Amino acid sequence: MNIIPVIICGGAGTRLWPVSREAFPKPLLKLADGQSLLQKTFLRATHVTEASEVLIVTNRETYFLTKDECVEVDSAASQIGFILEPTARNTAAAIGVAAEVVRQRHGPEAVMLVVPADQLIQDEDAFRLATERAVAAARLGALVTYGIRPTAPETGYGYIQHEEAETTGSEGVHKVVRFLEKPELSVAERLVAEGTYLWNAGMFCFRADTMLEELAQYAPAVLEPSLGAVEHAKCSTSNDGYMIELDANQFSKAENISIDYAVMERSSRVQVVPCEMGWSDIGSWQSISDLTAPDERGNRIDGVAELHDVDNCFIRSEDGRLIGAVGVHDLIVVDTSDALLIAARDRAQDVKHIVGRLKAANHDAFRLHRTVHRPWGTYTVLEEGERFKMKRIVVKPGASLSLQMHHHRSEHWIVVSGCAEIVNGDRVISLQPNESTYIPAGHKHRLINPGVMNLVLIEVQCGEYLGEDDIVRFEDVYGRAPANC
Repeated sequence: MNIIPVIICGGAGTRLWPVSREAFPKPLLKLADGQSLLQKTFLRATHVTEASEVLIVTNRETYFLTKDECVEVDSAASQIGFILEPTARNTAAAIGVAAEVVRQRHGPEAVMLVVPADQLIQDEDAFRLATERAVAAARLGALVTYGIRPTAPETGYGYIQHEEAETTGSEGVHKVVRFLEKPELSVAERLVAEGTYLWNAGMFCFRADTMLEELAQYAPAVLEPSLGAVEHAKCSTSNDGYMIELDANQFSKAENISIDYAVMERSSRVQVVPCEMGWSDIGSWQSISDLTAPDERGNRIDGVAELHDVDNCFIRSEDGRLIGAVGVHDLIVVDTSDALLIAARDRAQDVKHIVGRLKAANHDAFRLHRTVHRPWGTYTVLEEGERFKMKRIVVKPGASLSLQMHHHRSEHWIVVSGCAEIVNGDRVISLQPNESTYIPAGHKHRLINPGVMNLVLIEVQCGEYLGEDDIVRFEDVYGRAPANC
């Protein structure tokens, strides 16, 4: 019987701004060892015994970036399936469409191991043991959730109460009594002392048919649109997997609700496997800080920093940027190329309020980094001012931008390294390093990298309007709509 790991890869991670952004979500955040949370989750999923493929549910806009992250750590390209959501609809709909896809591809009794992409598990052996127990119970028809034995009265997690005896017929698995929301400190202290409460890890294991039956009973407003979104989806296959792009009209009708509220807190088939596996829900800069060993004064550094009379601070810098700090205490400092966060350590949860204000003001910093990922590579905004913008563009080998046109700007392209094949109006030209071309406003153009190394060029835009939405696409190999970007 197949086991299909299903990775739920979404969430803006607003408490991890300025590294996490809407177009660069929390699972893509790199830890100190250079691997992202998604990469760690993906590798863990590929190592699950009996797993025949890994299925990833993610947003349509982050598909290529998500796939690149997985291929980077698995060059053999394990079989990967992608379900692409046209809009966010919470975990119940994500799990509903995944269950239907698994049922169709692997049969109704296939076991799904559902894991978020943004959690850290440090004890892989303990995870494997817990999963073996969860799978055994799931094969008997249970909806199994993972419960973490609490190490402290944490108020940032939900709790699960379970029966003390193993009454389910499966080793190491207990019947769930009830779920509790994130408690106040006094309540959390009592729950931990009682010994029958676990942290809710948000990981699940069940058969595809079991979940579909429970969704039909308890959440038809989730299931019916989810089934419709799969039925009318666009599908494609490749040598290393497949992609299912959900129907936007159907999926948008699904109720926006978590799987906990929709099913797990209502079903009588829910069981829990208690475990201790070095689990961390990476939800704030405080939890990221805890992953770095402190120095003799309690400071934790990720990057380059020089400190004088500094205590109990977490400081993170990117791209080799140096941070100097003098006479400060109990701070979180996170520096990126276009935004700097300074927060009191005990206010790490409140970073989300900054993101809320940026979003309300439609400031680019809530959505994009200065370096923006595209299916074909990246672009980095180097400088911009009135009527001009400079970018560094990197195009992956064999990749090409869409055939497009701009109404309001002209562009100069200067090749720095690699070779470029360029469609410029009616001409097709090849450029080598230190060669350039000019593209007037209104000209159709396309940039192609025909080589085996990255193509790097500098783009200088000039015009009355330089927004990214001034793009009219005529042809695009990545399936993006031939309309405004």
